Amino acid sequence: MNETDPAVHSGDQDSDSTITVVARRQSEALSDVPASISVLTAEALADSGIATTEQAIAFIPGVTIVSNAAQVGDAQINIRGVNGARDAENNVALVVDGILKTNTAAVNQYMGAMQQFEVLKGPQGAYYGRGATAGAIVLTTKKPSDVLEFSGRAYWATQDSQLLEGSVSGPVSDTIGAVVFGRYRHTDGFYKNTGPDPRTQGNTIDQLEEWSVGTRLVFEPTDDLSIDAKVRYGEVTAAALKFNAVFALPSFAQVFANPDFYLDVNDHDFTFQRNIPSIDKQTTKEASLKFDYDLGGMRLSAWGSFNQIDETFAADATAAALGRFNGRESCINSVAELFADGVTLPSPLFLAPTPGASILGAFGPTTCDGYQVTVRDQKDYSAEIRLASDDASALQWSLGAYYLHINRRYGTAINEDTGGDILRELYVPADGQNPTTQLFDDKLLTDVYAGFGSLEYTVSDRLILSGALRYDREERSVKPLVPDVTDPITGGSINPGYDVGTLSSQSATYQQLQPKANVRFEVTPDFSIYADYGVGFKAGGFNSQGSAALIDIYFNDLMGSNIGVGDDYDKEVSHAIELGFKAELLGGDLTLSGAAYRNMVKDMQFFEYYTGTFGLLRTISNIDKVRLMGAEFGLNWRVADWLTLDAGGNVLDSKILKNSVRPDTVGNKSPYSADYTLNLGMLIEQPLNDALELTFKADYRLTGPTWFHTVQDQERRTIFDVFFPGLGIGEYSRTRRDAYSIVNLRGGLKADNWRIAAFANNVFKKRYLEEIIPAPEFGGSFVTPGSLRTIGVEVGFDF
Repeated sequence: MNETDPAVHSGDQDSDSTITVVARRQSEALSDVPASISVLTAEALADSGIATTEQAIAFIPGVTIVSNAAQVGDAQINIRGVNGARDAENNVALVVDGILKTNTAAVNQYMGAMQQFEVLKGPQGAYYGRGATAGAIVLTTKKPSDVLEFSGRAYWATQDSQLLEGSVSGPVSDTIGAVVFGRYRHTDGFYKNTGPDPRTQGNTIDQLEEWSVGTRLVFEPTDDLSIDAKVRYGEVTAAALKFNAVFALPSFAQVFANPDFYLDVNDHDFTFQRNIPSIDKQTTKEASLKFDYDLGGMRLSAWGSFNQIDETFAADATAAALGRFNGRESCINSVAELFADGVTLPSPLFLAPTPGASILGAFGPTTCDGYQVTVRDQKDYSAEIRLASDDASALQWSLGAYYLHINRRYGTAINEDTGGDILRELYVPADGQNPTTQLFDDKLLTDVYAGFGSLEYTVSDRLILSGALRYDREERSVKPLVPDVTDPITGGSINPGYDVGTLSSQSATYQQLQPKANVRFEVTPDFSIYADYGVGFKAGGFNSQGSAALIDIYFNDLMGSNIGVGDDYDKEVSHAIELGFKAELLGGDLTLSGAAYRNMVKDMQFFEYYTGTFGLLRTISNIDKVRLMGAEFGLNWRVADWLTLDAGGNVLDSKILKNSVRPDTVGNKSPYSADYTLNLGMLIEQPLNDALELTFKADYRLTGPTWFHTVQDQERRTIFDVFFPGLGIGEYSRTRRDAYSIVNLRGGLKADNWRIAAFANNVFKKRYLEEIIPAPEFGGSFVTPGSLRTIGVEVGFDF
């Protein structure tokens, strides 16, 4: 159900069934927008049982998301080949009730009862500034009603899954309305830990518990002034690092006569045997205040926002694979005890009486992995003021200014697992319970200043020209928080940056002019064509200091890898052009749309995960130049009063044109970018009598083959080749995710004030991979599985 795929119809509509959108920062009919925009209206959201942004995105062609794979606040959205790099800034603007969010960790959070979900595709820097290189997601939530209303829903499903969601809305006085909303969600997840440690057995792999409460007040003291205030608090407790390691070592497979050393990632059978209780805790506090004042022919709007999202997780790590802790007493004793107890590891791993005689993988049942602690805390303040025309003249305009301040702490540590309780602290001294052996810890400050404006001119009844322009200046600084102490395991520094110098504060400024231009021509009242050009910008930043030194010491110098990762990375800029059409046939019962697009992305930011005897390293680097070309189509056909069909698809051709970080990857595809997506849907609404309706909804989503790294059908020398010369060459042609399809079914009864439905998501229990993170110099990939089948019952009410 989408548009460019116009299939996403039904909800926030005028009496004449016109769908109204606000994605371009103005209220306008969906059919009049000269750009690709997909919309899930209130009715469409309810018909499909959508509860999260992740679920909504599955209905949008050309858009994919990797969510909750590494940690609960982790969300990487890809629109038409422009991917969000983990640990970097947003690549998609997230706008909730007119206010711009700045933290990717908020993407899947509950913001209130969702009334409309809009995706504006292509760079949107002119409208939303930094962090909109791929597009914008615009959410509209429930406002206070004129009369007292109660609404909500609940479901009970397999995997011990429950959702309770509700709101109370109505007038407080003649000039004040209020909404109080809340949600609780729980699931045990699809995967279980089968390791021998009783602390971690059972539902400790992808479980989640979430709750959130908030309120929204709208005060209208005069006909001309509206004040909108919103506060919300939420907590999520979940697991982290839902990965298995899969080897890509063909020579090992041949020499040891074990094909599991060289396995297609799509054929991997997941086994989880962790000994560390994975705990990921995220808390959110947010408040906003928005003013709208009618000046008579002009409208002044302003808002201020505060957001704080703090997240810390502790989970099993990867160090056992390369023996970092092999000499530690805890590791030695752990291996011996598990071997004596007859514990077995999934092939090609095995336990022997000592760590050195064993083949140990990542995230295993021994203490030899150590454990990872990651802290990602962000507090930000933002404000905007905007003056716009508000009349029926041929020329419409707007002017405004924006400010943002971000205070962020990001740190990752590898601590020794001594077999007892673990400490969820970034730094534990050498004489502590779980001494820290590696630490990256930085405080980052950001100030953003922006000015913007737009013009739209109706040349004639058939021709409209519009444009927008925004200038963003982003000032960023980083202060290292790592103490200069000795690593108790290796005897070197706790941070490799100290081995080659000192860690010091740094700063940089990134700025960009972001234009937007549109032309819309109405060929007939029911058929229009348009052209759209836009620029998007995402600021550069800083990797944890010591990253470049670590890459040089353990890869470039030791193995001749020639990896060009630095302690900082450049800004990302995208330039896109789109040509499209929108049509209505059969008296509006059939809507069609299509678009062709081309996007050139300079310095596309890309996340890489490195691991070895040093521990682990997370970095952002730049792919110098990526070309993205593709086409989309959409169809929505009301075949009869009781039957609606919809379809939408996207085909993408991506190509890396230049990559100085890994020069031999030129010609490969853009990572995290599906070759194609296809959505098909059918909705039956059959009245049984004047008050009751039978409903049935079927949705099909096909996601095409996807590479997740710039290294694709290629070989790499790995760290294993240092220990086993001639055998440790990794081959990565088997790290592409295969195409997969998901079918969701939903059926039930609906009345004016209540509804009940049975549903089955992923009804055929299709197994697929959520994410693949190749680590080319490690000799394999870290893979995480997708969701399996969920069957349940949902009830809802509106009174």
